[in-house]
Amino acid sequence: MSAPKAGWEAPVTVAELVTAGPLAGALMYGTGEKPVHEVRIVDEPSAFGTVAPHTAVVLVGAAASGGWAVEMAMRRAWEQAAACVIAPSSGLSPASGAVLAERLGVTLIFVDDPLVTAVRVASAAARPEAARMQLVARAATRLAEAGPSARAVLGVLNAELQGASVTFLDRYGRHLAGRRLPDREPPEGGGGRPAGPAALAEVEVPDQEGGLLGRLVAHGSLRSPGWPPVVRTVLGLAVAPLAAWSATARLAASRDFTLQEALAVRLIERRPPREEGASGEQESAAARAAALGWPVRGPLTAYLVRPWGRRAGPEEGLAAQAVIAATVGRVPVTRRGEGWAGWSALPPDDLAERLRECVEALPWPSAAGIGTTVESLEAMEDSLLGAEAAAIVAERGAVARADRMGPAELLGALPAGVLRAPAGVILQPLLAIDKDGTLLETLTAVLDEGGALKAAERLGVHRNTVTTRLERIKAVGFDLDDAATRLAIQLACHVILH
Repeated sequence: MSAPKAGWEAPVTVAELVTAGPLAGALMYGTGEKPVHEVRIVDEPSAFGTVAPHTAVVLVGAAASGGWAVEMAMRRAWEQAAACVIAPSSGLSPASGAVLAERLGVTLIFVDDPLVTAVRVASAAARPEAARMQLVARAATRLAEAGPSARAVLGVLNAELQGASVTFLDRYGRHLAGRRLPDREPPEGGGGRPAGPAALAEVEVPDQEGGLLGRLVAHGSLRSPGWPPVVRTVLGLAVAPLAAWSATARLAASRDFTLQEALAVRLIERRPPREEGASGEQESAAARAAALGWPVRGPLTAYLVRPWGRRAGPEEGLAAQAVIAATVGRVPVTRRGEGWAGWSALPPDDLAERLRECVEALPWPSAAGIGTTVESLEAMEDSLLGAEAAAIVAERGAVARADRMGPAELLGALPAGVLRAPAGVILQPLLAIDKDGTLLETLTAVLDEGGALKAAERLGVHRNTVTTRLERIKAVGFDLDDAATRLAIQLACHVILH
């Protein structure tokens, strides 16, 4: 606990006074990097003999009467190692002030009322922690007035923490609100996080259920040793309103199925990468998705839940949405065909288990399908198509996976008997000599398993037995080396056997 206390009580610097203290808004020339230990009002050049180092010199009277007087004061301030010179706005032109500050290395500040400014700076220098707490209190008041809005909260943070650039990132590191992070170069050797300016402070923003909603990150120059603790404290004040924003957005979306559908469609639209400076429409969608807790970065897997053997009525959408959210988790739920679809960051095996719970919990017979895993939302449509196909072939109360569907599963989606006649024609030469069905069973096993050895293991016979049967099968005219013929024969075998 001692380190943060030392930071709060560290002397304020000139730059800190200008960016977030009693000199906020004043015109400053120079770096302002020196700490301010005390304040001295100087009305004539002779008073500089008793000015101590790290003093903020406030010019009034003869010492501020014209450009020559201010220039002499700047020279004497440099000799005495003063922290800065504060002059009335009428004392010197800004152009001349900039030249002097750069040439002498002394920070020069212009204010409207030097005497009032002297009192305020003296108070901040005497009690640095109290001056910093005034900023915290002001930020707290403005954050309370901002309400549950990510943009409004980030607007307050960037307005109050002048000199710092604050951004709100989701749990994947994507920009949601506030100012963008500085450009960061990739680290040498590749891999890892990009290198770049160190953050002044970083605060995690949890969601209402204890997960990670995102992070608040502030970048900027180190105004003083006490500046990072102040920034971190102010960022911490924004955690509650951002969590409230997330909860409010989630509640509104849970009541509006149409809103979820529109947002999900917006996220998976195929479009080229956003150009710098283009519309923030996609970023807004990402912010709303983050508020809802939706995964937006891979690996992602699509799912689809559908009523089994019946059509779903329009009024069933909300019930399905509630059950899917309760069993699968915080995922998008949209109408797709005869069912409800979305995507999840769960591994396929875990997602399948959650979907089994879902189809059991739904108040009507259902089935579900899982698509292939993809790395980004840009490829989500392919995964959704796979999930839709898998859901069609799934039996009542079951979950099918697109990456595990074979000929039997695909055929199961067709009406019984549709392919039986064509399959009989294709296999007629084999069926004519296959009196007990062993040749058909052997041919199916070889095609399914990709070779005689695994087929023998599946059938529980010696490999030579399988080889002998294959010779008889080829003898009736089946060319198993031709891919198109092999596929047609494999499908025909499954139709006849099932």
